[in-house]
Amino acid sequence: MREREGRGWCQVVVGCQWGDEGKGKVVDVLAGDVDIVARYQGGANAGHTVRVREREFILHQIPSGILHPAKRCLLGNGLVLDPLQFFEEYDTLRARGIEVEGRVGVSWRAHLLLPYHRLLDRAAEDRAAEKIGTTGRGIGPAYEEKVGRRGIRVVDAADPERFSALLEAGAARARRRLAAMGSTGACGLDGETGRCLELRERLVALGTDTGREVVDHLSRGRRVLLEGAQGTALDIDHGTYPFVTSSNTTAAGAATGIGIGPTRLDSVLGVVKAYTTRVGNGPFPTEFGPAMDERVRTLGNEFGATTGRPRRCGWFDAVIVRYAGRVNGLTGLAVTKLDVLDTLSELRLATRYRLPEGETAEFPPDTLSLEAAEPVYETLPGWERPTSAARRLSDLPAAARRYLERIEELVGAPVEMVSVGSRRGEVIRLA
Repeated sequence: MREREGRGWCQVVVGCQWGDEGKGKVVDVLAGDVDIVARYQGGANAGHTVRVREREFILHQIPSGILHPAKRCLLGNGLVLDPLQFFEEYDTLRARGIEVEGRVGVSWRAHLLLPYHRLLDRAAEDRAAEKIGTTGRGIGPAYEEKVGRRGIRVVDAADPERFSALLEAGAARARRRLAAMGSTGACGLDGETGRCLELRERLVALGTDTGREVVDHLSRGRRVLLEGAQGTALDIDHGTYPFVTSSNTTAAGAATGIGIGPTRLDSVLGVVKAYTTRVGNGPFPTEFGPAMDERVRTLGNEFGATTGRPRRCGWFDAVIVRYAGRVNGLTGLAVTKLDVLDTLSELRLATRYRLPEGETAEFPPDTLSLEAAEPVYETLPGWERPTSAARRLSDLPAAARRYLERIEELVGAPVEMVSVGSRRGEVIRLA
């Protein structure tokens, strides 16, 4: 990470597929070189798994930088913060010997995801004729209330009477909606809402202006890393709508989700798996058949960190990653899980799609067209040798290097990092 003369350096890390690309591992590796790590969107539906030596940490809302001593970790206004899950995660880290006091800040402008949002999410998914495949964590309903101007923000917790009244009004609205949907899930809601009231003072103590903090650090020549959740194909505007999340996962969302101007962003690192995965419903052109799906899922341990759901697996899709390059303005790529492909004799990359109206190399905006897309593949030989011990590009087999080069050519962005294992040190850095 370079610094511009007279100012700091701000890098964004984004997912370029359907999420679960390994952003947590990449952020953990990069966090050692920065002063602030800030999360800019999403909520507790994200799950970043990071392995440090023999210890495994699964982080849902707190940025991965928390595992590096003395790094400041911020949660921006673009998040919907689940206070119950957040403080459970916070206290678990502290119990495991991670110093968190004074290191975590939460935007005053961040909206709260409350217990009734989770109930509404599950009830709506249960009733839907065409299911999205949500995590059931309440993300959609929380963003709905934010956009509908009925949300509750962290700053509201500073006034105990106002906070209590807003919680009561929100819970009452939720009960009416749940009753209209024929749901009986509101049992126990009062207790969970009461727990949120009990956390009020702890939450207020963490309140901050994340945009001001980031700008102040950059003005002092310091380095900032902004991390997103999910992936480009799940972006509310640019993804496979309606099978998407409820926020802007792309790099432009980093500026609005933290509270800084876009000219403060210096580089955008796109994270991709060496193959492709997807959790939940929706189109997936390069999805494997059942046998290969099971094989790669087992090799890559492809189960969701948040829900435990098995991920759907498929070949590397250069069409979607090339699209992600344009939408995000990628300056580089981090390729993860290259080692998962070590035993395969040949590899396929989708270079374009064949649609009913003709062949195209563009990612279609219409989900129906994407469901009908037939990928056009290019085949490369596998390397059939372990790569987990590689620490330099020259350590990789020639076929693995050629595979990475072909990804660069197809996507139009240089590979700056390659992950060859789940641990912090199992990585090749090229920039």
